Amino acid sequence: MRKIFSVGSVCSGIEAASVAWKSLNIKFEWFSEIAKFPSALLNEKYPTICNIGDMNNIPKLLESNDISTPDIICGGTPCQAFSLAGLRNGLDDERGNLTLKFVDIVNKNDELRRRKGLPSTAVLWENVEGVLKDKTNAFGSFISYLAGLDDVLYVKQNKWPSAGLIRGVKRNIAWRIIDARFFGLAQQRKRLYVIATDKNVNPENILFELQQSIEKEKEILPKLRFNKNGSSFEVFREYTDCLYSAYGTKWNGNAAAYNGSLFVVQNDRIRRLSPLECERLMGFPDEYTNIGCARKTNRYQGLGNSWAVPVIKWIGARLIKELKSNRESIFNNIDVSNIDISSNNDYSFFSFQNEYIKLNNSYFINCSSKKSKCEYKYLPEIISDDAPEDIYISPVGCFGILRRKMERNIKINKRLERILFSIASQMTPEEIDKKSRVQKRGACGTSGILGHDDVISFIKNNRG
Repeated sequence: MRKIFSVGSVCSGIEAASVAWKSLNIKFEWFSEIAKFPSALLNEKYPTICNIGDMNNIPKLLESNDISTPDIICGGTPCQAFSLAGLRNGLDDERGNLTLKFVDIVNKNDELRRRKGLPSTAVLWENVEGVLKDKTNAFGSFISYLAGLDDVLYVKQNKWPSAGLIRGVKRNIAWRIIDARFFGLAQQRKRLYVIATDKNVNPENILFELQQSIEKEKEILPKLRFNKNGSSFEVFREYTDCLYSAYGTKWNGNAAAYNGSLFVVQNDRIRRLSPLECERLMGFPDEYTNIGCARKTNRYQGLGNSWAVPVIKWIGARLIKELKSNRESIFNNIDVSNIDISSNNDYSFFSFQNEYIKLNNSYFINCSSKKSKCEYKYLPEIISDDAPEDIYISPVGCFGILRRKMERNIKINKRLERILFSIASQMTPEEIDKKSRVQKRGACGTSGILGHDDVISFIKNNRG
């Protein structure tokens, strides 16, 4: 009989891991989520799995035997303290300190599993890549604590490599930045993935890949203008920028508002991506977040805070395989002269500065953000023709994007700019000014930046 691996999920969100690992021999024992909408979704989608709420209570619940001690613990503690969208206060931020609480949970789980004669917990942790450059050395604190070291590891200027390996006192730890764009999603989404295992397991076999060559693959890019089900469409890039959690509320202040990657032109009108299209961007089933209490903002936020499902599926399959096989390390044939290594009696730290590492047997180890055998999907494939009316952008909204662009001297996709001007020109500056007064504007007034004549002149000079 095949072993069924049990999982505990921390900061569960809308549970990408449950979707990704559905086909694997895995059973989720408990979730931990406090936000209202994700909790409602978990209750509807997974009614037999207990959501225990606040992650701070998990060590006590484990100790009191109120919840099980799973084989695997996965989680992505709040990223706002480390992301560009946040203040990047790292461990000085209460949310950043939840990263260390995550290790407390893993340590307590291991302690109790040892009493039962069970092997140590396998760990999957995900976060934004900004944690590697956090000014408080949050990542150094996290992996040092996870590895069981007495002292915190530091690197120069607190800039950790995008891939690395530590063999510590308690655990072996590997990490790698992976871009979901190379795993079959039409989204450029780079995230940091960390795997920690028992000392007799090699996490590098899970996150890194052996390959015989590093030849560059040729992408066959789609046309940006296309028709689908009787509607005409245009997108501005083949894939989007990273879908962020505030897309439903602050979408027009993000860089993606100016490169056009999160906009769609449908039948000569411009709109945001719909929640359905965002589900496809993340690899979820259609309408996964469309539960009874859901507003569009809830769905956008839940998806933007979640994980890229195909990446998690890939990692999960490799994790289970490694836990069953205990293979020798893929680094056994490595030429250590090309690797930055530091060590003492407690640990060995391998810093992989290059994306590909040549082995002595003519193979390469892939430490890059790209999958060894890339899978591609593009925006035209995920676009739907039944987008709701309220995600189309009005002339006032188009005008606001252009005004902000001019106020801040922001670069903008030229084709997008022409479309925004065309739609904005459908109203007079006076009408736009009147409607836009209900919203806070920039330092410059509307008509002081753009006049109706400016709009008409621009369109005449930039047709095509």
